[in-house]
Amino acid sequence: MVAERYFTPPQAADIIGANADKVIGWIHSGELVASNVAANPNGERPRWRISEDELAKFLFRRQHPASTLPAKPKRKRHAATTAPRYFA
Repeated sequence: MVAERYFTPPQAADIIGANADKVIGWIHSGELVASNVAANPNGERPRWRISEDELAKFLFRRQHPASTLPAKPKRKRHAATTAPRYFA
């Protein structure tokens, strides 16, 4: 059996390119599943661990599909006019 890897919030943040506080916010909101491995689970300071599998599921849920809309056509620039200049 292969042991699953676990990450701390700062490690997970480095992996996905986010801030550790943002990762902890996702944990508190329930968007990211994590386990509290603190000696006292009801204590003031939780010790969160995020499994590699849960991090992958989280990233999959947050994927955004590629846009299927065609790109907007570029606006054409007006050619410079040869109108007389009244002021220098």
